[in-house]
Amino acid sequence: MNADTSFDFIVVGAGSAGCAVSAELANANAGTVCALEAGCSDRSAFVKTPFAIMFMMGSQKRDWRHVTTAQAALGHRTLKVPRGKMIGGSGSINSMVWFRGRCDDFDNWAVDGWSSKEVVPAFEEIEKRMTPQLLAHPHPVAQRFARALNSDGHCAPSPEQEGAGIFNVNMRSSKRWSPADAFLRPAQATGNLSVFSDTRVAKIVFTDRKATGVELTDGRRLTARKGVVLSAGSIESPAILMRSGVGPAAHLHSLNIKVVKDAPEVGRNLHDHPVIGLYHAGPNSGYGLTLRQLPQWAFAPFSYLLANKGPLASNLVEAGAFFNACARDEKPDVQVHFIPYKMGWRGRTKVWGSGYYADVGVCRPKSRGQLKLTSSDATAAPAIDLGLLTHPDDLTTLIAGFKRLRTILANAPFDERRAPEAFPAQQVSTDEQIEHYIRERLGTAYHPVGTLRMGTGDAPVSSRLQVRGVDNLWVADASVMPQITSANTNAPSIMIGFRAARIIAKDGKQ
Repeated sequence: MNADTSFDFIVVGAGSAGCAVSAELANANAGTVCALEAGCSDRSAFVKTPFAIMFMMGSQKRDWRHVTTAQAALGHRTLKVPRGKMIGGSGSINSMVWFRGRCDDFDNWAVDGWSSKEVVPAFEEIEKRMTPQLLAHPHPVAQRFARALNSDGHCAPSPEQEGAGIFNVNMRSSKRWSPADAFLRPAQATGNLSVFSDTRVAKIVFTDRKATGVELTDGRRLTARKGVVLSAGSIESPAILMRSGVGPAAHLHSLNIKVVKDAPEVGRNLHDHPVIGLYHAGPNSGYGLTLRQLPQWAFAPFSYLLANKGPLASNLVEAGAFFNACARDEKPDVQVHFIPYKMGWRGRTKVWGSGYYADVGVCRPKSRGQLKLTSSDATAAPAIDLGLLTHPDDLTTLIAGFKRLRTILANAPFDERRAPEAFPAQQVSTDEQIEHYIRERLGTAYHPVGTLRMGTGDAPVSSRLQVRGVDNLWVADASVMPQITSANTNAPSIMIGFRAARIIAKDGKQ
């Protein structure tokens, strides 16, 4: 970090939303902007190579490697919560799948200024820079799944209606094109934006309930003349806020944290898309480790470097679908992710053989959890309770969705590339057996949201993204979502950051 310790705005977190809000504040000439990222740089061939997602998730260097608390409804299992720990945040380790969500996702938020009509222009502007498009070279088995549900396979599926297809992805020339590429780096040319990696924020500094800067974990302090923007994500943003004294008073007192503002809802409303998978294995199906595919893997680096093709150009989550779990004539309530690669079902991702995998997840889960601190120490991991299956409707939808997905896979036009279901196979067929399997195997789509929801009343954040009860402090990331969107959450997170800059630039002048 250079000698400057004072800026107009400090943005905490250079993830997907943080890249957008930092860049747009700089582009708007709102003042000097400092973006602080706790993780490392994203300048790595691993980050750019789509298939490397398999190795980055769980990485000691590039993943926060969070885990949940024991989930009571899942036999007290703990689950992984991967979060990107580098420039670009989770947008640098995700599968690059691009969905805005359904229009009524935003209308149902019922937050002034955030209706579908009001957010669509922002999506349109973002997509000019992120340029999402159909995955260029999908695996043949993914192309065949894309023709399930009477789809022609030439369009991306939409959460607005039932159908299957190849996914839209934010890639250019078969390389990751992250929000850091589309927003952050171009904005640095303005001279208004400074970006620092490996710089972790311990807490926000308040002066008479006014955010005036941040304190880093090494004890240094940076000053924000106009204010601070929290864009550290649904896990770190509420954790930083609570360490700073804004949160449930009793909880903060128990950790000897001085209370600046009693905000009982901080950390609440945590939720994610719950998913359950089906594993297929068989020769001549998907990607995998087989003698027949060894030459393909041996030449994969050359195919990728010379022609932007081959296995390394795969984002793994190549295709998918949306449908109504009970086959009713209603909007889809579940999403499918299809991976043309043999995934292990015994705790290992890389196994011998070829195959494919598909999971089904609830688009709008009703279960809610909560995030709490375990210590006032910034290096202590928070307690992440996703509250999975605490609402019975989620389990009902998953059982129905699992059964229909199994039927769809059985009828998809895989032809000679069809592989039999290897796990859980037909020993899991009744509703009771499926419920047991779900409780034993349920995971998430890695889309945590909602811990600093915006809204009225007790909501911690206003519709203008201001933290209630304090001044000059805003939140711009997925934590402000009152309810999760009906598909992958990266695009909506970028939209929130993009719109936040317009709001903050205006409010920061007052």
